[in-house]
Amino acid sequence: MKSYVKLLALLVVATLAAPAFADAAPPVPNKGDTAWMIVATLLVVMMAAPGLGLFYGGMVRAKNMLSVLMQTLVIFCLLGVLWAIYGYSVAFTEGNAFFGGLSKAFLAGVTPDTTASTFSKGVTIPEYIYVAFQLTFAAITPALIVGGIAERAKFSAVLAFMVLWFTFSYLPIAHMVWYWPGPDAYTSAAAADKANATAGFLFQKGAIDFAGGTVVHINAGIAGLVGAIMIGKRVGFGRETMAPHSLTMTMIGGSLLWVGWFGFNVGSNLEANGAAALAFVTTLLATCAATVAWTFVEWTLKGKPSMLGAVSGAIAGLVVITPACGFVGPMGAIVMGFVAGALCYWGVNGLKRMTGVDDSLDVFGVHCIGGIAGALLTGVFASPKLGGTGVYDYVANKVGDYDMGAQLIAQCWGVGTSLVWSAVVSVIAFKLVDLVIGLRVDNDAEREGLDVTSHGETAYHS
Repeated sequence: MKSYVKLLALLVVATLAAPAFADAAPPVPNKGDTAWMIVATLLVVMMAAPGLGLFYGGMVRAKNMLSVLMQTLVIFCLLGVLWAIYGYSVAFTEGNAFFGGLSKAFLAGVTPDTTASTFSKGVTIPEYIYVAFQLTFAAITPALIVGGIAERAKFSAVLAFMVLWFTFSYLPIAHMVWYWPGPDAYTSAAAADKANATAGFLFQKGAIDFAGGTVVHINAGIAGLVGAIMIGKRVGFGRETMAPHSLTMTMIGGSLLWVGWFGFNVGSNLEANGAAALAFVTTLLATCAATVAWTFVEWTLKGKPSMLGAVSGAIAGLVVITPACGFVGPMGAIVMGFVAGALCYWGVNGLKRMTGVDDSLDVFGVHCIGGIAGALLTGVFASPKLGGTGVYDYVANKVGDYDMGAQLIAQCWGVGTSLVWSAVVSVIAFKLVDLVIGLRVDNDAEREGLDVTSHGETAYHS
């Protein structure tokens, strides 16, 4: 009888202990989330090759078409390699508030079985696909800067600058904004304080950036302006026509960017769920609204709506919604799109004319101005009272009380830090490259065109 009682007791203990053992088991990535992240990563690759190249290439003169395609493609590939060697580790491992460490340099310790946290407790994705997804962000962001210095920069100088800027601007800002130990670390107020102490500087400040308003657009936009100033104006700027040689190519490239942007924004949710669906809808609506706004503003002020204006408006809408897409509601997204369309139209026309800077393809006017607007308006329209999601409290496991004033201050920290950090790094990097290599080709090579003088090819044969 005693043996039966003992056996029954053991069974009861095992039954009660089973949930504890189950909880201790590492979460298994969901196949649907993994499949979506693979698709999202491919969509962002498409943004760089061929989307960005065609969008930028159509806006330059025919003699420089291939140079732009070459720069955007090779930058993406070069920085993709550097991302695996040290970039991922510097951006997404624990270090200090500004830089991560080198514990995962050369992707050490990353295997098919390791996982990365998402934004839900107990939910993960394979670390390899997280590495690949973040690679696409790290590699396409510096390529945006090409638009500020197009048609006169040395290919070697462009590559050297991108390596420096990637290392000392993109990686630390990505770490400052996006590095945190993951939601599972937030089990109590004390644990949250400990976890926050290891997070990036701007994460600690409370800045929110769903898919890269600060990390991508402000970061690259101000660098493009610095580059345009330091490299100087194109030969004949203001005296000769420099009209886009193929708005058809620009429209195709812009459309590929729009489609790919769903991978960029929606993929940043890291899960295939309702929050991803929200990011999809807000990305779609903001882009539509910005296109309409730019078109009608231009139509009113210039008398004719242009194709270049419409596609520029679409990009402005994509830029402004990038930091906000998972935090704001559909109506907030539409308002943000309208604001971006009108504001970036002014940035590309009025502001550019005031400064006199030859920002060839309007990187500052669209990406930096739109990125600043997006970052700040995120703080407004994330409010649940305005249809937003608020900010999740992982200790209480619910949406926290929303303080718009405090959030706007946090957003200002993000904007200001990104502007100053990237500008300083850009000035130093451009100066170093100019001293060692020289930033621009000579006047004869520039007049003949970079396709032939830099690459020995032509985009079109007459």
